[in-house]
Amino acid sequence: MAEPTGFDGDDPTVTLYRLHGCPYCERVVRRLERYDVSYSSRFVAGEHSRRDAVKRVAGTRSVPLLIDRERGVTMSESGQIVEYLDRKYGTETAADEEGV
Repeated sequence: MAEPTGFDGDDPTVTLYRLHGCPYCERVVRRLERYDVSYSSRFVAGEHSRRDAVKRVAGTRSVPLLIDRERGVTMSESGQIVEYLDRKYGTETAADEEGV
């Protein structure tokens, strides 16, 4: 399984902005791990108004937010992110069976 990585010289091209305990964020994490995608986690403030880092990157303060620098993709909304990961990294075409 892929481990969330930091900036230890192995800078992954995928970054996930997320909240602790957010079920939608965890849904994305499970999919990244399923496909063994190396990614960097950036935990953000729970208060919507304090998510300036996310706003600077994506123009929104919503999480989860996935950035795939290798493919030039920035997207939020867990359902769309999971579909993207299925298309680009996996072979699954069925609807998400994890339910959130």
